[in-house]
Amino acid sequence: MTVRHVVMLKFKPDVNAAQVAQVESAFAALASQIAEVQSLEWGTNASPEGLDHGFTHCFTLGFVDAAARDTYLVHPRHQAFSALAQPRLADVLVLDYEAITTERP
Repeated sequence: MTVRHVVMLKFKPDVNAAQVAQVESAFAALASQIAEVQSLEWGTNASPEGLDHGFTHCFTLGFVDAAARDTYLVHPRHQAFSALAQPRLADVLVLDYEAITTERP
């Protein structure tokens, strides 16, 4: 079953636009650097509801199964990304789930 790995980022107030862009680029690059990543999409918050709790970025990665996700988590490229991003982040929220698809009739 497909596993989705959702990562939401909240940057520290003193992080500038260039530093944010560096984190964005480094995260997006993981799709081409780690074979286990089947898909990666991301974007910035555009919700009008005001329920983002300060999180500005959302990245969603797809994996064929939990074993592929687990390989990604310990991959040196993922670890290097985490080391780059961590000092710039005020908070991170991660949620993984096994995807259940509902099709329109």
